[in-house]
Amino acid sequence: MTVIVLIAVADGLRGHLTRWMIEITAGVFVGNPSARVRDRLWTVLTARVNDGQAVMIEPANNEQGWTVRTAGRDRGYPVDYDGLILFARPRR
Repeated sequence: MTVIVLIAVADGLRGHLTRWMIEITAGVFVGNPSARVRDRLWTVLTARVNDGQAVMIEPANNEQGWTVRTAGRDRGYPVDYDGLILFARPRR
């Protein structure tokens, strides 16, 4: 399962994602696209996120069973801590 969270992005980008995933609440998308579709969606997201934020949680073959990608301004970023993925937030 893949989860994408969009914050402060254009409505057109949210509309684009509804072709592939279900929007369960404003800006939160859930689905089970193939790895190829996920990679293409991420390419579109990073190109069009502008001043917003995007986070994608996707399946991975690791201890936690998932990995995370982030894009946009003032975003958190994943940090590998002894094999566990933790999420660091930028200081203001």
